[in-house]
Parts: sequence; C-alpha cells; structure tokens
Amino acid sequence: MVTSKAMKPVVRAFESADLPAAARLHARLYRHEGHDDVDWYFSLWRWLEAHPLGGDICRWVLSDGDQMVGFLAVVPQFYRIGGERVVAHTPTDYMVEPHHGFHAISLMREFFRSCPNCVSCDWLPTTIGVIKWLGAEEAGEFQHFVKVLDFSLFSRAIPGPLRWLLNRGLEVVDKALMGAPGPFKVEVLEGFDERFDRLFEKVAAAIPCLPEKDAAFLRWRYGPGSPHAEKFIIAVQGEEGLLGYAVLRITWTGRDGYVMDLTVLPGRHDVARELLRYAVGHFRRAGAQVIRYRYMESPSSPRAADVKRLGFFLRKWRHRLLVRFQDPGLQKVARQANHWAYNAGDGEMSFWVR
Repeated sequence: MVTSKAMKPVVRAFESADLPAAARLHARLYRHEGHDDVDWYFSLWRWLEAHPLGGDICRWVLSDGDQMVGFLAVVPQFYRIGGERVVAHTPTDYMVEPHHGFHAISLMREFFRSCPNCVSCDWLPTTIGVIKWLGAEEAGEFQHFVKVLDFSLFSRAIPGPLRWLLNRGLEVVDKALMGAPGPFKVEVLEGFDERFDRLFEKVAAAIPCLPEKDAAFLRWRYGPGSPHAEKFIIAVQGEEGLLGYAVLRITWTGRDGYVMDLTVLPGRHDVARELLRYAVGHFRRAGAQVIRYRYMESPSSPRAADVKRLGFFLRKWRHRLLVRFQDPGLQKVARQANHWAYNAGDGEMSFWVR
C-alpha cells in the first residue's frame, strides 16, 4: 500500500476572490480582540485600496491544499528620508494558523524579495525577529503612555463606593496637573486644508525621517471611509501660520481615547503641551476611561517629561520601528532613532484600532 505524503503549504499571489477567506482567517485569529466583523474587514480594505498608492499593495496567501492558512499584505506609503521622497511598504494583517506557524517565514521572505523598501512597526518578538533576520534594522521604539480618567476601568477589582471616591480624587489631582490654559487659543477644525501642507514642509525641512503627511494624506487617513473618520481635530494658529495640531479618536466602545497624531513645528514644545492638555479635557468631557498615546519623541512632538507631568505613565509594552531601504545612503539615515518623527496614526500600527 502506497501512502501519499502530506503536501507542504505553498505561498502564492493573492487574488480578489481570496478576500472572504482572508476575512474568515482574520476573524478566527483575532476574535479575542473583537475583530470578528467581516463587513468591517472588507471596508478596511476598500479604504486601503483607495490610497493614491493603493495599486501598489502586495498580498500573498499561504495555502494548504484548498485552505488558506496564512496571509500577508504590505501597504505602500510615501516617506521623506534625508530630503528624498521615497515609497516604502509596511507589513499589515500578517497572520498564520498556529499549527502552520513555521511557514510564516515564507510569507515575509516573499515580501522582502518583492519590495525594495520596508518600514515596519511591531511589538511581537517573533515578528520583529523575522523582519530583522531578513535584513531590516531597528531604528528606535515607540513610547506608550497611558492616562487613567475613570477607575470604572477596574470595576471588577475596585468596589463601587471606593471607585467613586477614587474618581473624585482623580479629578482634583487632574485639575492641579492641567493648570490654567496657556497663552494659545486651541481651535477645533472640521478638516485638513493647505495650512497642513505648509506645516508638513516646515517639519520635513528640520527632521530627516518621517511619513509624508500633507493635507491629502491626512484627508485619506482620517476622512470618509477610513477606520477613524469620527475624529476630533484641534490646532493652534500663530503669526507664522499653523503651529501644530492633534487628531483625537474615541473607540467604538467609548472607553478608550487615542491621540492618533500630535505634530507641532520643531521645537515648539509649548504648543505640544497645550494641545495635549486640551486633549485630556476633551477625552474627559467625552466620557473616555483611559487615554492612550504612542509616539516616537522628536522635536515635533511633546517631550516625555511634559507628558508625564500631565498624569500619564509609561508602559513597558513598546513597538519597535524597523527599516530596510535598498539605497545604502537612505538606510544609513533611516536607521538612526533621533532622525525620526512618527505617531501611532501615521502608519499601519493603528489601522486596526476600532
């Protein structure tokens, strides 16, 4: 009797008919994070494909016979690296069934063969290890700050009366931390206009490495069809134009407030402090229980010391920024952590935040 050998899973190019299977795989593997809404998954891909570089999205499938057991997509984005405009791809939705985990390397290897430039932000040690093994270098890490606004977040551990007392005390402490408003007028904006183009060019002239965030990008990133279209934009205007802005978002549960982006003219930490102070008040008024703020510290961001003074604490859980540029000169510039300005909303790391 002759027995056939088990087939080895193979990597092949993605076809449009594969999307439902990818959605089901995503739902199985990420159900514990509330990502089992297939319609939402489809809408996210429609949004990604609407990017000006959407035609350059690359996707691969890991197949075991007629079953999809793994999937990887990489999305393109414009960056300014050393003054040069360049396209780099970022891995997103990298997923493999646990019993086929070893073959995840094959998917990532296909990406590195196909795309010359990579910018990745990840927190999983296994994924970071694979990307570094394939040639990317670490270029810094994100700081993950958290601020508790309501102890209802810990309702299972703290009795109701004690929770009420703690919340009242937290409000008193917060008022002392926030202090009086600064000399700036914080405006609420409806959208992104040409002022954001001018601000970005000023930031790019001073910071060697950053995602290209002009008004067109910001309208795509936070506009209709995006996962974070229900955003709240605040800004500070000065005699020299737009001094800085922040994009705020509360998740669909109403519990988590995210500072998706906070960008100021290089060196204007006073403006950054005022925007973040206003953001805390906004999230408290909106009923959020916790604020999450992830970013790489730079001349166009708040200083970590200022964030802590507003009652945020630093979590040990951090994302690593990894880069691989085909051009050795660009790679030399990009692998330096102090060359970067990067917010959570600037790339793939926050696309899946609902």
